[in-house]
Amino acid sequence: MSMTSPARSRRISTLALLGATALTLAACGGGDDPSGESGSGSSASGGELTLEDLQEAGEVVVGFAGEAPYSFEQDGELTGATVALHEAIWEELGVDVVTGVEAQFGQLIQGLNAGRFDVVAAGMSILPERCEQAIFSEPEFMYTTALMVPEGNPDGLTDMDSIADAGVNMAAMTGAIEETYATDLGLNAMTVGTPQDGMDAVVNGRADVFALTGISLNWMADNNPDTPVEVTESFVATIDGVDQVGAGGTVFRNADTELRDAYNEVLEEIVSDEDRYLEIVGDFGFTAEERPTGDLTTEQLCAGDI
Repeated sequence: MSMTSPARSRRISTLALLGATALTLAACGGGDDPSGESGSGSSASGGELTLEDLQEAGEVVVGFAGEAPYSFEQDGELTGATVALHEAIWEELGVDVVTGVEAQFGQLIQGLNAGRFDVVAAGMSILPERCEQAIFSEPEFMYTTALMVPEGNPDGLTDMDSIADAGVNMAAMTGAIEETYATDLGLNAMTVGTPQDGMDAVVNGRADVFALTGISLNWMADNNPDTPVEVTESFVATIDGVDQVGAGGTVFRNADTELRDAYNEVLEEIVSDEDRYLEIVGDFGFTAEERPTGDLTTEQLCAGDI
């Protein structure tokens, strides 16, 4: 399913390379790029970014993490469920082009606040600690966790508690909610930069299990049928007796409340219509179970009130 024209694909690839370089510099302690440019997003000069700014630019630059089926690059094109959702929303808001900058998941908010992209489109979990760094749209996707294990599931793993009980080595993606689960449960966990790295760790025996959202792991397994792994049934993780109900959304800088509100208006129209929602994201494996129903809000998630 093509989400971009060939011309836009070239732009995406270029920005992805620039974004990776810039974020590497930032991770080493630098604030702005050595050239003096703060980034490639429309608000690179700083200050509030408005919908009018994006409409005049004709483009919104989104940060993504290369996690299929949320947002990823395929054959030089940016695609995925969040990309499809963004294209539908921004088009309705009068912004014609959605262009991507790839970064590691754990660097997305950092890159957003540095002005290297305008918003983050990665299905990022809405968590209290993240809400202290940026603002989120209302939920776009509900999700549960699953485990990728060697074929045959030799350790009989079913959920996070079973990992703790078995004392096995776990892999989690840097900055992902599963890394937080591992920390909270005191698990022996290594971090990886991408979902592919996590699958490779299981295949190569460096990890006994890779924890991530169920829809991402099933997408990987379905698209790598010859890889000797399997994915467990999805589950809701429990930490200290509390079910960790999860939802992801688009991330905006703290100053960009007007832009976030405009985005939310169109988002609400889409998620409230199951047929339209599935028409946009269904080709990427999303079902009615992932559609937010309004029962869980960003305000509740940011407050930890779930």
